[in-house]
Amino acid sequence: MAVVGIVAVCVVLLVLAFLAPRLSRRPERGTQRTLGVGSRTAGKAPGVLGRLFSKPFRSSQKAVGRSGSAGRRARGRFPL
Repeated sequence: MAVVGIVAVCVVLLVLAFLAPRLSRRPERGTQRTLGVGSRTAGKAPGVLGRLFSKPFRSSQKAVGRSGSAGRRARGRFPL
């Protein structure tokens, strides 16, 4: 279920970054900040479990950043 949520957020950010590049930065940073809190909290688990629990949050942060930058990059290449 969480994967579907992250995919939906990435799609929304991609579209927002394409339509309004400047306005997309704040939601992107907010989403990354929220995922960062989850990663830090999950990372407090002892030993290897901390790394395993925080990895999905880290990869989700990367995906959110990539989708936002991809939308802005596509907007820059758009001929109009």
